[in-house]
Amino acid sequence: MKKSVIFLLLTFISINAQNFTHETKEERNARMQWWRDARFGLFIHWGLYSIPAGEWNGSTNHAEWIRTTAQIPLKEYDKLVDQFNPVKFNADEWVKMAKDAGMKYIVITSKHHDGFGLFDSKFTDFDVMSTPFKRDILKELSDACHKYGIKICFYHSIMDWHHPDYLPRREWETDRHVDQADFNRFLEYLKNQLKELLTNYGEIGVLWFDGEWEDTWSSKLGIELYNYVRNLQPNIIINNRVGVGRSGMEGLTKEGEFGGDFGTPEQQIPPTGFPGVDWESCITMNNYWGYNKNDKDFKSAKELIRMLVDIASKGGNFLLNVGPTSEGLFPQESINRLKEIGDWMKLNSESIYGTLASPFANLSCGRCTKKSLGNNTRLYLHVFNWPQEGKLVLPGILNKPVKAYILSDKRRNLLAATRNEDAIIINVPSKPLNEINTVVVLDIEGKEDVTNPPTIVYPVNIFIDKIFVSVITDQQNVEIRFTTDGSIPTVNSMIYKNKIELDNTATVSARSFRNGKPVSDVSRALFTKVIPEKSMNINNPLNGIKYFYYEGKWEMLPDFNSLVPVKEGTAQNFDISLRNQNDYFGFRFKGYIMIPDDDVYTFSTDSDDGSKLFIGDKLVVDNDGLHGMQEGKGIIALTKGFHKIEAQYFERSGGNDLKVSIESSKIKKQNIPDNMLFQ
Repeated sequence: MKKSVIFLLLTFISINAQNFTHETKEERNARMQWWRDARFGLFIHWGLYSIPAGEWNGSTNHAEWIRTTAQIPLKEYDKLVDQFNPVKFNADEWVKMAKDAGMKYIVITSKHHDGFGLFDSKFTDFDVMSTPFKRDILKELSDACHKYGIKICFYHSIMDWHHPDYLPRREWETDRHVDQADFNRFLEYLKNQLKELLTNYGEIGVLWFDGEWEDTWSSKLGIELYNYVRNLQPNIIINNRVGVGRSGMEGLTKEGEFGGDFGTPEQQIPPTGFPGVDWESCITMNNYWGYNKNDKDFKSAKELIRMLVDIASKGGNFLLNVGPTSEGLFPQESINRLKEIGDWMKLNSESIYGTLASPFANLSCGRCTKKSLGNNTRLYLHVFNWPQEGKLVLPGILNKPVKAYILSDKRRNLLAATRNEDAIIINVPSKPLNEINTVVVLDIEGKEDVTNPPTIVYPVNIFIDKIFVSVITDQQNVEIRFTTDGSIPTVNSMIYKNKIELDNTATVSARSFRNGKPVSDVSRALFTKVIPEKSMNINNPLNGIKYFYYEGKWEMLPDFNSLVPVKEGTAQNFDISLRNQNDYFGFRFKGYIMIPDDDVYTFSTDSDDGSKLFIGDKLVVDNDGLHGMQEGKGIIALTKGFHKIEAQYFERSGGNDLKVSIESSKIKKQNIPDNMLFQ
């Protein structure tokens, strides 16, 4: 659908366009600084899908993906345009709630995968101006953001289920023919709308792309789009989903692919940070991004505050989502949590904004963020577990303490800070000022001199006969002492010189020493001796593996035992190309794997959407994920010979792929080869 006025098509990149992928480190740092300092933003998923509120034909497990998860025909979905009238929407109220919660930027869906725009676009009638509301939501929201000092940012989907030229189509859309579809024409539409967004709403902080995982998108198109956007607004920040190669929900772009400006872990917080890499965890308050009236599974304010702190302590940003109702209101549960977060931030935001990642690999008391104070350093100790004995222990730090106090204490009463071997001990009150997270400020002389515990290195933590364990450290001028009975190493314990050989179950403990004194906390790892799973006697095995193919709508991996396969046969490997359609299908592969040696084996599945792997009767890999390639791993000890193997896979929508790999002490990680699979 086109509006009556005829517009000239825009060129993708003009002849004189600049290539922004070659900017200097200094230019990048200057552009990224506000975002790195902000640490906390609001994600808003809002559109036509808020009207059905997650329910369609009695099914209540939908949200922003409802057009495809409920398989709603386009003509039926288009009727929602005439129902979209969020008369209670108030841009100022939304922005003030975000600001009061301590958020520094807002990312709102200018267009989600369904193709509906919340802005006045001259290139389609499928936008807010064609609804009874007839108000440019993004204009009102951007004006409010500029008014209250919040950065306005747009989420814009590359994937478009509505546009007649977008490819590929959903598998179930048999009524929409692709004969006349032209993806290049869709690219022009995409660029035209982006130019509107980047010229009509003032300065935009972030352009947050999504929907890049289908085969029609490429790394080349991603680089071109990145440059196109930055030629319109040179200082804008663009996420890595403008390109391809994102590693599933983990959100970082795989090496060798173009990764935009920051990674996007989704619904998760990385176990550790990524030094030198900008990243942002986007997470829902409940289970869905868009509004689902039946979804009351909201995270508590305690959990959300600690998520914010955890992310900041690892050097990342937190993008917390709200899905407004069709009336234009935030759900009351979201309002309550934003207020509780704001109450904590009013007293403690100094420990979040402009901070750097923790110098400590791990703190049993909670988390740490830091700032530079000229020649000295300020550590913000976020105490989740308040010490009952009134002594907060900070291990592995050699700096001299300058002063300590509780951040939310208006009087800033000083706390006594003393040294005990490698640790600084801070005397704290018997009870925390805040049960969720009391922040203790510790100023120290100079740059932090922290010795993290040595790292115990091992590919697996179970073994059959014996195992060799390595211990490493990045610290200079230290010696590592260790025990194998779990006790704390002392100056009289064994010195680590080479790999530690274990032939029985043991707990290895390691600690760094300098000049005969401990300078780090203790690291521990348990190694368990196991009896391997016995192999089977198989007579006259045949090459290949049996497969069973299913079709149906499933949210997660179904119970294949209760389903009837559409077809079955023999495959040479775990080959999902044997499917009849690209969405809403599943596979069950059953057979035997020939194990070459008695050993501990690591099996992995890398899948989009979900997968499981069984060896014998044991579930080794549970990778029941959604939305992008995601890897799951598991280990098992096996004897030489044949073992039952079963892989299960399901695909809901979007991309589809399955890789099953094997690794051991003698086998480098690789896809399980054909010559190991039998039936």
